Amino acid sequence: MKLSKEITNGFLIFLGISAYFLVMQALGLSDNHLLRFFNVFIVYYGVYRTIKANFNENKFGYIHNVVSAGFTAINGVVMSFIGLILYIYANGGQSFLNSLSPGFLFSGNPTVTEYCFGLLFEGLASAIVIVFISMQYWRSKTALND
Repeated sequence: MKLSKEITNGFLIFLGISAYFLVMQALGLSDNHLLRFFNVFIVYYGVYRTIKANFNENKFGYIHNVVSAGFTAINGVVMSFIGLILYIYANGGQSFLNSLSPGFLFSGNPTVTEYCFGLLFEGLASAIVIVFISMQYWRSKTALND
């Protein structure tokens, strides 16, 4: 069974974000939330691969490519969200979370659920922005009429 390019590239996004987070954790940089900005490049890479694959398959429709790229990005972000929840609970739950970037999204001490859903919504928002920025590059190459 062959997985779709959206799921495959979404999984690559998940692997990239996971590896990046683990490297930051190993280097003691996980408390620096500004370094998370580089996640954008990982998501962009997965979206780019999906759109490029669509073009190689002669799928030039703008709407088709937006939906395909969006599914790829959202798929990667949701898998990363699930992985984050599992990682936090595997490392001690709330006590581990308290060692991560304090006050990053919320003042005080957020629960694991609050922290993860905050990151989920941030990730989904950035994924949507990345898709539309990517489509600006590909727009001249797409057919606006599906």
